[in-house]
Amino acid sequence: MTDDGDLWRLAATELARRYRDGSLEPVAVARACLARLEQVNPLLNAVIARRDEAFLQEAAAAAARFRAGRPLSPLDGIPLSVKDSLYTRDQPTTWGTRGLRDWCTGEDELAVARARAAGALVLGKTNVPEFALEGYTDNPVFGVTGNPWNSALTPGGSSGGAVAAVAAGIGPLAIGQDGGGSIRRPASHAGLVGLKPSLSAVPREHVFPSLLLDFEVIGPLARTVADARLLFGQMRGPHPADRSSFSAAWAATTAPPPVPLRILYVERFGDAPLDPQIAASVQRGVQALASLGHRVETGALPLDLGFFTDAWPQIGQVGLARMFEQHPDWAAQASPKYLEMAALGQRVPAARLWHIVESVRRLRREVALLFERVDVIALPSAAALPWPKADAYPPVIDGRPVGPRGHAVYTGWVNAAGLPALAVPCEPSSEGLPIGMQLVGGYGRDDLLLDLGEAFEAAQPWAHRWPTLGPRAA
Repeated sequence: MTDDGDLWRLAATELARRYRDGSLEPVAVARACLARLEQVNPLLNAVIARRDEAFLQEAAAAAARFRAGRPLSPLDGIPLSVKDSLYTRDQPTTWGTRGLRDWCTGEDELAVARARAAGALVLGKTNVPEFALEGYTDNPVFGVTGNPWNSALTPGGSSGGAVAAVAAGIGPLAIGQDGGGSIRRPASHAGLVGLKPSLSAVPREHVFPSLLLDFEVIGPLARTVADARLLFGQMRGPHPADRSSFSAAWAATTAPPPVPLRILYVERFGDAPLDPQIAASVQRGVQALASLGHRVETGALPLDLGFFTDAWPQIGQVGLARMFEQHPDWAAQASPKYLEMAALGQRVPAARLWHIVESVRRLRREVALLFERVDVIALPSAAALPWPKADAYPPVIDGRPVGPRGHAVYTGWVNAAGLPALAVPCEPSSEGLPIGMQLVGGYGRDDLLLDLGEAFEAAQPWAHRWPTLGPRAA
């Protein structure tokens, strides 16, 4: 029996079970999560906006629904946090920038609205880097976020506050956003599960201007695959505001490939450096997949991603330039770094942007053919272990100097391709830092990845691991 003071440790699926059998009520869990927030958030700066009174009132309403035998969904009464790049109707969405400190549209991002309609309890907003464009989490409004496994290190970004909150036990679930790895890399740095869904599997409405074409998707962060599936199940599904969501829903209904799965293991991208501990941990993770009976082949990724090296920064630069053109008041208070990026974006020719769009379309055609030959691609989630939290990126990986995207080489192409990808924890490093493996599937194969992730988790469990901020593993 879990002590009331430790209710924050329970998985979302366990909370749902206990709510149903009447052995636990949402108010007790909500109070435990707030107490945990008070205990650990000053060390981490994960949650940057709270709504305690409304949170407790909504927990009481959920409890009443369970007593009446009328819960709204399996998510009813489950606490979660929302990334501060997603609109929430009753709190500002600052995007980590001074010009939006008080920005509140009175609307929920569609995924947030669906979670609320399902009875989820929103405890607050989680920290992001400015404009959610970095692989670490720091901004001029709320400051830097630390990693629960070592608060001097980063949890990554841009969903850094989200993963820090879940990993520290502030809440069992978080809604994140992934435009180039911003769910999967932080999940790997915090020992969590993170799903970047297929493009438009979770439809978008009431959103900030896109800075990364259509690459940015909404997905769940959790401690277990079952918990991630629970939240994803409430956020997914077509909506008229996002026409492509109907294609995503159709793709999800196609018959899954037969077992055993054909898994391509890609350890490295060319000569890009990879931390040796990550390489070894993911290798063992892939061996575990093979032990489940799947056919694993090791090789290079058979895609030409050369265009992406130059295109990636230009996409963000053009996106910022366009946004600042639309919102000069936001530009007036933006940090100089982003003004410089926007200035570069203004100089990108329209023909170059069109070439990038055409290259993305070609990539999507190529991956469709690739996934006729393989079912899943396994590769590291990140190339580096967590680094000092105030640094934008690790300057060296495995003794070799790298640039700002050196740690992130494995993730952005998945967004450009519109594919689903699931980050799952592997064996931690010798220092006890988390390491993640990324499983990439064909378009619409989100459920296949979740099934594979659950089987892997059963064989190589990780939910018993807690950072020193939480209980030590037995």
